[in-house]
Amino acid sequence: MLLDAAGVDVTEKKMFSGLSFLVNGKLCVSVAKNDRVLLRLSPDDFNEAAEVNGAEVMMHNGKMMKGYVFIHAYELDTDKKLQLWVDKALAFNPYAKATGAKK
Repeated sequence: MLLDAAGVDVTEKKMFSGLSFLVNGKLCVSVAKNDRVLLRLSPDDFNEAAEVNGAEVMMHNGKMMKGYVFIHAYELDTDKKLQLWVDKALAFNPYAKATGAKK
């Protein structure tokens, strides 16, 4: 667990075939080995991201996972573009519901 300057709890965890970053116990960003970044976004930002070329809505067991979107690395080819999306995921994190641990 890491704490940033604002005292936010950041945890790294291997998930989704890559490295995920949980902020205050909730998935925020995940970097997959297949050159995609998974982001957990607000409904408005999710709808915006779904329209981005190179974006894919996360699917699980044939069901769309609303709020979760993959964006391919070629759409995040500058630090500014990447930072924009990470900032959106961080902004939504305080409002995101925590998912329960699997039994």
